[in-house]
Amino acid sequence: MAEAAALLGKPIAERIRSRILAEVPPGLRPCLAVVVASDDAAVARYAAAKQRTADALGLGFRVETVDPAGGQAALDARIAALSADPGVHGILLELPLAAGLDVEIAIRQLDPLKDVDGLTPHNLGLIAAGREADALLPATPAACIQLAETVADLKGARAVVVGRGRAVGRALAPMLVNRDATVTVCHSRTRDLAAAIAAAAIVFVAAGRPGLVGAAMVRPGQVVVDAGISVVDGRVVGDVDADSVRPIVAALTPVPGGVGGGGGPRREE
Repeated sequence: MAEAAALLGKPIAERIRSRILAEVPPGLRPCLAVVVASDDAAVARYAAAKQRTADALGLGFRVETVDPAGGQAALDARIAALSADPGVHGILLELPLAAGLDVEIAIRQLDPLKDVDGLTPHNLGLIAAGREADALLPATPAACIQLAETVADLKGARAVVVGRGRAVGRALAPMLVNRDATVTVCHSRTRDLAAAIAAAAIVFVAAGRPGLVGAAMVRPGQVVVDAGISVVDGRVVGDVDADSVRPIVAALTPVPGGVGGGGGPRREE
C-alpha cells in the first residue's frame, strides 16, 4: 500500500509571502508584537519562527517577554500598552501561558483590530456568525483548511476536529461549517474518540497531546491534518503518531513541515 501523500505548508506559505509586501500601503512598515509569557520550549520556537519570517520580509517585529513572576497584572498591562501603541499594528499572544496566568483575562486587554491570531470574542464571534470577511482569521485554522482543500472538497464532507482549544479548535470548527462541512468536535471528555475519528473523511487534530492519534484510530482514504506541535526530547512532534498512520491514510501533514507553529493548541486536560 502506498504511503500517505505529504501535505506541505511551505509552498502555500511562499505564495502568501510573495504577495504580502505588495499589499502594504506605501510608507508604512507594519510591526507585529509577539507577547511571550512562558518558559515553554515550543513557545520559544513559535516566536523565533515568526522573527525569521518578519526579518526575511523586512517587516517590523518585536518580542515582548513578560516575566510570569510579575503575575497577571504585568501581562495585562503589557498587552494593554501594545494595544494603545500606534506603532504596533498587530499583536500575537503566544500560547500556552505560564501556569497561573489566565488567557481569558489577558485577551480582554487585546484590541480586536490588532488581534492577528483571532483570539478575541469579537473575531471569534464574527467567524461563528459566518462573517469571516469582517474578521481577523487565526492563522493556524486557516492553514489547516488550505492544506485540506489541496486534496479534498470540504463541502458536504464529514470532518472531525480533535481539540477545542482557543488557539485552533474554537475557530476551526465554525470555519469548517462556513465551508459546508459536516463537523464533529471532540475533546478530552469525548467518549469513544476512535469511533468519532473513523466516521470522518477529514481529520483535524489540535489537542496538544503528542501521539494522541495512532494507527488504530484511522482508516484508509482519510485526510489527516495535524496541527499539534510539542517538543519532546528536543524534537518537534505532532498529535498524530505519523510513522504508524502514514501507511494507512491518503494524506497527512508532517510535523514539522505541514501546518506550522502558528500558535499551537493549548494542551487540554
